[in-house]
Amino acid sequence: MNQQVIVAGGGIGGLACALALARSGVPTVLLEQAAAFGEVGAGLQLGPNATRVLADWGLADALQACAAFPEALHVRDAHRSTDLGQLRLGAMALARYGQPYATLHRADLHALLLDAVQEQGLTELRLNTRLASFAETPAGVSASLDDGSTLTGEALLGCDGLWSRVRSQLLGAQPVRASGHLAYRGMVRAADLPMPQRANVVTAWLAPRMHVVHYPVRGGEWMNVVAVVDGVLGQGHGGEPGADPQGWTHEAQAADLRRALGPACSDLLSMIDAVPMWSLWALNDRPAMTGAHEHAQGRVALLGDAAHPLRPYLAQGAAMAIEDAWTLGRILKPVRSPVDWPHALARFADTRWQRNARVQQHSQRNGRIFHATGLVRWGRDTAMRWLGERLLDNPWLYDGPPEPAQHPIPSPHLKRKT
Repeated sequence: MNQQVIVAGGGIGGLACALALARSGVPTVLLEQAAAFGEVGAGLQLGPNATRVLADWGLADALQACAAFPEALHVRDAHRSTDLGQLRLGAMALARYGQPYATLHRADLHALLLDAVQEQGLTELRLNTRLASFAETPAGVSASLDDGSTLTGEALLGCDGLWSRVRSQLLGAQPVRASGHLAYRGMVRAADLPMPQRANVVTAWLAPRMHVVHYPVRGGEWMNVVAVVDGVLGQGHGGEPGADPQGWTHEAQAADLRRALGPACSDLLSMIDAVPMWSLWALNDRPAMTGAHEHAQGRVALLGDAAHPLRPYLAQGAAMAIEDAWTLGRILKPVRSPVDWPHALARFADTRWQRNARVQQHSQRNGRIFHATGLVRWGRDTAMRWLGERLLDNPWLYDGPPEPAQHPIPSPHLKRKT
């Protein structure tokens, strides 16, 4: 049996996983179905929990070169333009958590991780390659690929996203859950905005059944803008009825977004109008994790969106995938040969599942709060005005990631039945 580990998926989660294993001395073969490495989408946010991992991997300077580091989070009423609350970031995040709060383009984070993986020299990168199925034996895992070939390894790590094939075989085919929300995403050059809108802050605009977030990326040269509205594809929001739900993006029309925003204030509308092109994403997820068996069984584990896809309302999707990878690397370092993979993955699953479930639950709750109407909206706004940073900060989250559990809790689910 080949000593390598198979990593399915070459996105941010897959590269982070390959990097963590390489730093622990474990060789991997990474399978990416696309013809070239790259990342779709626009911006993302990395809290101190994620930047802490990147610093531990020696990537703080690389992050500094491509990210922005906002001074604050400002929450505002999208209709009246009034301030609802704020959270100091910048120097305050460094003082509180020892690491910065960063915002950057997804492609820049992907490139940063890819460079680090290639520098380690322990990962074989295979493009145009997708796992079709796998079979586990006491000695390892055999993966069947779409081209008819097979690949063997000591373990299989599914980092293949929301529509994961590894997950479907490990846990059974389960439909994803539609959130009922659509995300319009776009970017605009900071130089094309009025000076007040170039501020180095994260701004969240809240209104009934919608919210908008914008923040700087690429060292402040660009502004990433995301508008999330209630709706489904093909019902007044672009796309065609019956459009492929697995497609990342669909053509978006600015007029559709304008209608969905309703009576937004002039400050928000001027930001929206400055974006030259929009893409439209249907937001899907899965129910929160219920046990360690949903993270790993035997020699097979799920990481990132394959295990715990997140709605974007806590800005932790990339961060949780990075935390997953770091945790597995910590368990394996220093690597012992041979690795007891079922035990290592059981420790990983026991460490991660409850934290990931909590982040999923908070993300789902935030979506309801952001889009609240009536008395719930009034209560939200009042609480933010009175509690301010105490309500907006998340020490339980930003102090992470936690160190791995020393021993897995025995569970009848942890060993997959064959």
